Amino acid sequence: MNEAKSTVLIVEDDLDIADMLNAYFRVQGYEVLTVNWGEDGVRSCLTHAPDLVILDIRLPDIDGFDVARRLRSNRKTKDIPIIFLTEKRERSDRLKGLELQADDYITKPFDIQELRLRVRNALRRARQGSLTNPVTGLPEGSLVDEALSDGLERPETAVMVVAIQNFGRFHEVYGFVASDDLLRAVSLMVRDTVRDLGSSDDFVGHLTASDFLIITRQQHVNPLRERIRKRLEQSFDYFYSDQDRELGTFRDKQLGVIINDINLSTLHQPDLPHLKAELKQFCR
Repeated sequence: MNEAKSTVLIVEDDLDIADMLNAYFRVQGYEVLTVNWGEDGVRSCLTHAPDLVILDIRLPDIDGFDVARRLRSNRKTKDIPIIFLTEKRERSDRLKGLELQADDYITKPFDIQELRLRVRNALRRARQGSLTNPVTGLPEGSLVDEALSDGLERPETAVMVVAIQNFGRFHEVYGFVASDDLLRAVSLMVRDTVRDLGSSDDFVGHLTASDFLIITRQQHVNPLRERIRKRLEQSFDYFYSDQDRELGTFRDKQLGVIINDINLSTLHQPDLPHLKAELKQFCR
């Protein structure tokens, strides 16, 4: 879909700002809906889901955080990009917005050209969201399926799964910011190692949100496994809090790595569904 045909919902109780944004984005070619109350914003999204929401935090009934929380908890609206527009500048407010998976956060007064670009970028990211992981930028979903299908055509291909042990417990204790930092760091280390020791046509992506997949040649498996394991195990301590490291209290949330592989030429049923089922066994 062309972004000029996208629908933008503006939830803003300042009528002057709401009217200005309405007029501006209509001139830019967007379909624009405007409401002034949080409850109306939720109702509008549930009735006709927009492509993006520009959401003020300070609203006369429920605040923008509550609106975002309700949108994220509903299957129909959970993936709508949200840009918070607010006078709140505190770091805690930004973190609260990011925790609700906001796509962006802009403080008033704002540059309308900057807002336009951020809207455009958020819409583009949303259209690519099913293809790349929003935290690491690595391929996932249908791109991984395509790469696996291509690998099944080449008997010398091996598939490796790099699974992060205890990631769920780490996320529970340290929160989404630390967990995202961890995933980004792991993705960089895996990509760099594959670049150094693998082939130019090797593939790195996500099997699940916290499990990584490498499609490579069989002769690269052992060197990749040894280097990735060493790099990750040496790095995990940096992600625990200073207090936990000093007291040694991170043991119940200690990170680890399990690396398994499948030689595709040995598959009894060489098709995509059976391959993915075997790979998912490595993630448990």
